[in-house]
Amino acid sequence: MAIFLAVAVVFATRLFYIQVLDGSYKLAADRNTLQRIVQTPYRGLIYDRAGKLLVQNTPVYDLMVVPREVKTLDTARFCQLLQLPVEDLRAGLLAAKTYSRVKASPLVPNLSTPELAAIQDNLMDFPGFSIKARMARSYQDTVMAHALGYVGPVTPAHLEKPKYAKYLAGDNLGISGLESFYEQQLMGQRGVQYRMVNVRGIEKGAFRGGEFDTLSRAGQDLHLSIDRELQRLAEKLMAGKRGSVVALDPKTGEILAFVSAPTYNPNKLTGKGLGNRYMELLRNPERPLFDRPLMATYPPGSVFKLVNEAIALQAGVVTPTTGFQCNWKLVRCTHRHEPPNNVNIAIKQSCNPYFYQVMRAMVMRGRSTRKTEDAALGLADWRQQVVNFGLAQHLGVDLPGERMGLIPSPNFYNKQYGKNHWNFRTVYSLSIGQGEIGITGLQMANILAIIANRGWYYTPHFVRSVGKQGPLPQFRVQHRLPIEPRHFEALVPGMQEVIDGRGGTANLASLADVGISVAGKTGTVQNYHGEDHATFAGFAPAQDPKIVVAVFIENAGFGGLSAAPLASLLMEKYLRGNVAPWRKRWESWLPGPADRFLSRRH
Repeated sequence: MAIFLAVAVVFATRLFYIQVLDGSYKLAADRNTLQRIVQTPYRGLIYDRAGKLLVQNTPVYDLMVVPREVKTLDTARFCQLLQLPVEDLRAGLLAAKTYSRVKASPLVPNLSTPELAAIQDNLMDFPGFSIKARMARSYQDTVMAHALGYVGPVTPAHLEKPKYAKYLAGDNLGISGLESFYEQQLMGQRGVQYRMVNVRGIEKGAFRGGEFDTLSRAGQDLHLSIDRELQRLAEKLMAGKRGSVVALDPKTGEILAFVSAPTYNPNKLTGKGLGNRYMELLRNPERPLFDRPLMATYPPGSVFKLVNEAIALQAGVVTPTTGFQCNWKLVRCTHRHEPPNNVNIAIKQSCNPYFYQVMRAMVMRGRSTRKTEDAALGLADWRQQVVNFGLAQHLGVDLPGERMGLIPSPNFYNKQYGKNHWNFRTVYSLSIGQGEIGITGLQMANILAIIANRGWYYTPHFVRSVGKQGPLPQFRVQHRLPIEPRHFEALVPGMQEVIDGRGGTANLASLADVGISVAGKTGTVQNYHGEDHATFAGFAPAQDPKIVVAVFIENAGFGGLSAAPLASLLMEKYLRGNVAPWRKRWESWLPGPADRFLSRRH
């Protein structure tokens, strides 16, 4: 009897708690008289390095439907109010039923102001339909489309994946760019309100004084390192061209400008009709959606000679005073020039036979009597040093979709030709940045940041601060290469001669007249499918670098004629705040694919 009495007391106590003290069960039972309102949080804003707004939120309205609550629908009147074709209404209702018969889902997203006004006063005549206010992205400028990315609606395919369990139909999420990479920081946390409504859906106040309500929490703001004026100039200079520009601060890894050409207005991928405009961009033969600095891999051309020289200096197979003959029997040189008696002249003149012999000395070390085996051993060591520059791997920039590129290994050639069926002559094109090498524009900029810092770098990144917390932890880690700083220092005088020396390959990029010393390297990348590509990568000031610029222009020919002057304009703009009047005319003169005759004449 005592046991039965104790159990009865427990049950009575529990029933009293459930029925009198705890309202959660009553809340579940009374859902038919309560309205659960999900509050979508404000998505975090995005600012440039000067604190000016780049991306903001603007209010938009969606017409939502709960299929189970739609009883008798006056289809003609409903479609007339919204100017909606009957076929679209039926398709929307079918999609809503497929998703859920009891959960709200968007029937007509992004209502225009006239559509909202037309339907709002008549909603009581259409049970099962409601208006949901939310915030959509709006871009303050037309720049940085590829880096910013865009926001789109959650699809049924998303909702089937555990990764998106916290999302609801009608929610938005970052699809690409920074919007995607920082989705968790930008999205915030949604809130919920419970409102009592009568049979006509008219609100009668908060349930239990808001006891079960939760507040939404806005997403964190992103503060970028992008210099908007520099970005705008870079996009202007790349108009009508295909290629990429990356500018960064070598001391911090902060990206100052990031251009993929051709580009597009980011406002095209927001608001009503987003899907149609996206398909137009997708079908464009110029591929404006393709993020070239991050995804396009090309042979780096002569810029890569700097990497080979630094590795050879560290290995001790050459010194800064080592000279080689410009022997055209080994490989054709770019032009006739003074003898490359040291590394400065070789870099200044971009002598192909010189760097052929540098890499041969590095690879063919005599560790085997068989030349094929010696080449394989040497190439394996060479590749191990090259990947330290952040090549053939993801650098880890804060954007999705980064490509690794390619630095060929002995196994790569074994698969191509068979083991012991290739030698140095098979791979000599690697010495001048050609052949099977593939790097991205971002990786090229990072190589120059390493040289500018004399042997170290921070992972390139866009976001200086998430809220007030600074950059993500991985962007605060310094990466140091196993190459002594003095070997990088030995490259700089020759790189300065490229720009300011008599007969240098990038004299058009000189900023000596405004007191800025530029160090860099030009490149002309052989293209077997058309005109050659133009490259240039450099930094300024040479002895205290504050900016690195890497330029890649498809089918523009000689790098010293197009890519180098473009880079120098960006350096001058960043370091001085403006471009000298006598150089402003270059902004409209710089050649691109349409001016190939200039490259051939040069």
